[in-house]
Amino acid sequence: MEYVYAALLIHSANKEVTEESITSVLEAAGVEANPVRAKALVAALEEIDIEEAISKGVAVAPTTVAAAPVAASEEAAATAEDTVEAEKKEEEKEKEEESGIEGL
Repeated sequence: MEYVYAALLIHSANKEVTEESITSVLEAAGVEANPVRAKALVAALEEIDIEEAISKGVAVAPTTVAAAPVAASEEAAATAEDTVEAEKKEEEKEKEEESGIEGL
């Protein structure tokens, strides 16, 4: 998502959205930029009028995710990690309940 934010920031500054500009903004924000993701975003935005998309309320992010499988896979990995953490917490809660019942 930070790549889309970088592109929007660059656009709002009336600058050309390029791989280099996206990388520069991300690095300035302390994010390690992935050149493949930056290139995929620029390619996805080539046929999109950002001003028109903003005025219509059209989300640019789904287009870039579809064009950048790397972004989608990273989001899927994050979701999977969240699911695993939730399962671990649930399992710990069940163990605590079982140990409480054993004491009775």
